[in-house]
Amino acid sequence: MLTRKQQELLSFIDDRLRSDGVSPSFEEMKDALQLRSKSGVHRLINALEERSFIRRLPNRARALEVLQMPEALRAKPALQLVPPAQAPRPHVQAMIAANDTIVVPLHGRIAAGLPVEALESDRSLSVPAALLGPGDHYALEVSGDSMIDAGIFDGDYALIKRCEVARDGDIVVALIDGEEATLKYLHREKNIVRLEPANAAHHSQRYPADRVRVQGKLAGLLRRYH
Repeated sequence: MLTRKQQELLSFIDDRLRSDGVSPSFEEMKDALQLRSKSGVHRLINALEERSFIRRLPNRARALEVLQMPEALRAKPALQLVPPAQAPRPHVQAMIAANDTIVVPLHGRIAAGLPVEALESDRSLSVPAALLGPGDHYALEVSGDSMIDAGIFDGDYALIKRCEVARDGDIVVALIDGEEATLKYLHREKNIVRLEPANAAHHSQRYPADRVRVQGKLAGLLRRYH
């Protein structure tokens, strides 16, 4: 079952594709649904994609295609966000929207060396849409040099896909004892979790598995050049 906002967005996208042959931009979707930020639109799109109501064309991050409509929306639109077309037009499967960035929450600085407390904040970061796939994402500012051999430098912004499960060898945000977070390679050894740096000057960290919880895995990086 879709939420009311998910239904409204799906109906809006479908109406625009049918009437104009062009996907609405993130800004247009935000305004139409009266959302505060484009990150809310991104979350709705990800939810619709995960439920197979829409998809994005491969290699075209901003292309949207409506795959199916719920029975309720086929019978009666949930919300008339745009005037209906005067005559039916062929369904356009995918067009590129005008917006090419999304906004993700920026949750403070995370140590790529010794663990530090992960701080929440009300800041956000604009990210090229092509860097992120489906799912809920957030950003962390990297502090330290323990992941430098993996190409992750002090001051980089790590783009994290929120998840609780990761494979051995993934670079993850690991929460230790519910208080401290660190960015490391994940490895499991029986009942032990090993958090491995990518810098020979730093040592591995080993903890009982019940002390470590995965909070996400690395999806991309942003770097500022001065």
